[in-house]
Amino acid sequence: MGKVPRVIGFVRNIRLWFAPEEIREEGSTPDYRFSLANERTFLAWLRTALALIGGGFAVDQFLPDLRWGWRVGLAFALLAAGVLCSLRAVNHWVRCERAMRRGEDLPGSRFPAVLSLAVAVVAVAMIVLVFAGWAG
Repeated sequence: MGKVPRVIGFVRNIRLWFAPEEIREEGSTPDYRFSLANERTFLAWLRTALALIGGGFAVDQFLPDLRWGWRVGLAFALLAAGVLCSLRAVNHWVRCERAMRRGEDLPGSRFPAVLSLAVAVVAVAMIVLVFAGWAG
């Protein structure tokens, strides 16, 4: 799939975020248990996003002795990961719902690996800062 069709597909998915009734027009209705499982997965991603956002605020508010650049950088990384995670949640929900209705394979994603690496990088930075005595 080329870049232009992907962009068009993404834009169409954004439209569907706010018009889920249009998803029902595609294919056939899947077993409701699968739709509910898809919704639970969506909610799990939102919980993860909220935890990342909370972590970003915690780093900024509760580590005043941390050098400003480190504190803001770590907080920003966590906040940005939370934003991306929440946007990914709704996009993935729409893509999975459409795939189930069409009888297609569920979409794959590299996002879990990217998110895991981002969180690991922030965690390693925090470990280094703790052992370095907050680098104040």
